[in-house]
Amino acid sequence: MDDKLVLRAFREEDLEFLDRLCTDPDALGQFGWTGFIDPLARRRRWEKDGYVGPETTALAVVAGDGVLVGVVSYRAALRSRTAGACFEIGVALLPGHRGRGLGTAAQRLLVDYLFDYTTVNRLEALTDKQNYAEQKALERVGFQREGVLRGSYFHRGAWRDQVIYAVVRRDARPTIQE
Repeated sequence: MDDKLVLRAFREEDLEFLDRLCTDPDALGQFGWTGFIDPLARRRRWEKDGYVGPETTALAVVAGDGVLVGVVSYRAALRSRTAGACFEIGVALLPGHRGRGLGTAAQRLLVDYLFDYTTVNRLEALTDKQNYAEQKALERVGFQREGVLRGSYFHRGAWRDQVIYAVVRRDARPTIQE
C-alpha cells in the first residue's frame, strides 16, 4: 500500500465503512469504541450533509492506492465567545492500518487543512490517559500537553482520565519576521 494519504469528503461508496464504525468494536479500537449505536445513524448523517456541517465535520482518510483507512473529524469547542475560534479534532484508523504513522500523518493533514481554510486559532485533542500512541502522535504534529481531566468520561465500566492537548495557530504557523 502506498502510504501517501489524502483527506476527502465521504462518498456513497464509503457507507459500508461508516456502517462498520457503528457495528464493529475493533473498527474504532479500545479507546474509541463507546458501544453499539443505531447502525443507520451514520448513513442518515451522510444523507443529511455528507458529514460536512457547521457544528461537526468528518473526512475520509484515504491511502494513495485509494483504500479508505480511517476518519478524521473536527467539531466546534466553545472556549470563547468567538464562534469558530477552537475546534476539537479526532482520528480513527481501521485495525490493519494502525502502528505505521498513518494516524500522525492524517492528523497533520487535518491541522494543515484547518489552519489553511478556516479562521480557527486553537485546535484541541482529548485522549485517554493510557493511550500513549495517540499522545505521541499529537506531540509529533506539534500539540502540547496541557493537563489531565480527571474522571472526565465513562468508558468500559469506569470513569477515566483524559489528557488534553492543544496547538494554536501562532505555534503551528509562526509569523515570518522581516
